[in-house]
Amino acid sequence: MRLRHRTRPLMMVCAGVTAAASLTACSSSSGTSASGAQSSTLQTVIKRGTLNVASCLTFPPFGSLSKDNKPQGFDVDVAGAMAKALGVKVKVVDTTSANRIPNLQTKKVDAVVCNFTTTAERAKQVAFSDPYIVAGEVLLVKKSSGIATIKDLSGKTVAVTKGSTNGDAVKAGNPAAKIQEYDTSSAAVLAVKQGQADAMVEDSNFLNFQAKQDPSLKVTKDSVVPLEYNGIGVQLGDATWLQWVNTWLREFNTSGESAALYKKWFGVDRVFPLTPSY
Repeated sequence: MRLRHRTRPLMMVCAGVTAAASLTACSSSSGTSASGAQSSTLQTVIKRGTLNVASCLTFPPFGSLSKDNKPQGFDVDVAGAMAKALGVKVKVVDTTSANRIPNLQTKKVDAVVCNFTTTAERAKQVAFSDPYIVAGEVLLVKKSSGIATIKDLSGKTVAVTKGSTNGDAVKAGNPAAKIQEYDTSSAAVLAVKQGQADAMVEDSNFLNFQAKQDPSLKVTKDSVVPLEYNGIGVQLGDATWLQWVNTWLREFNTSGESAALYKKWFGVDRVFPLTPSY
């Protein structure tokens, strides 16, 4: 929220406090909190003692339920790290892709950490943090296939999921490739394992997880489409909250904690850098 301009500037007094609480420590000479900080989700979360985060718990390894029915996954761990930095508990709310934006708009959650690709169209309704994970659309193949790039797909059968744009992307990059559609990503992965398809195109992070489960498979490095940058979604218009998320995220990414969690869940080091290049 943007502060209103006043005809007479107010003297601000800031006490020395921790980073998470510093935004609450600045007050005017009259003793009242600055209106922007007062209305921010940041203050609400700290006062409540719980950070409510929406994550997709049906998309491992980003999110799933453990054998004892507890949330787990890369996005779940990111949400937990975020809550720890705030000094609060985390409550993970299971969501679908379609409900990510409504959950923010209705204030059901304070943030969305759910493989949320940043786009200009979505940014009309929600605000995005800086990237915390990057995805490309890459190839899953057998290690013995000899396939390394899209150029190697001439005359080969490529499995894609129905309704995705991956088939068009492959055809644009190599018109000699043969496209075979499957109802689900799991079915397409199985087709590669059973030799019904020579390769599969899908989100690089998802495919890295599949390769981790089966040592006969590997993931190629080249993306067949432009990279997708995923951010943490927050409610539109809350500049204070977004600033805190981005400040924490910078520390999270540069400290090595983010990279360690990625290796834990996907089984490999990051393939693509978090900072976009043009």
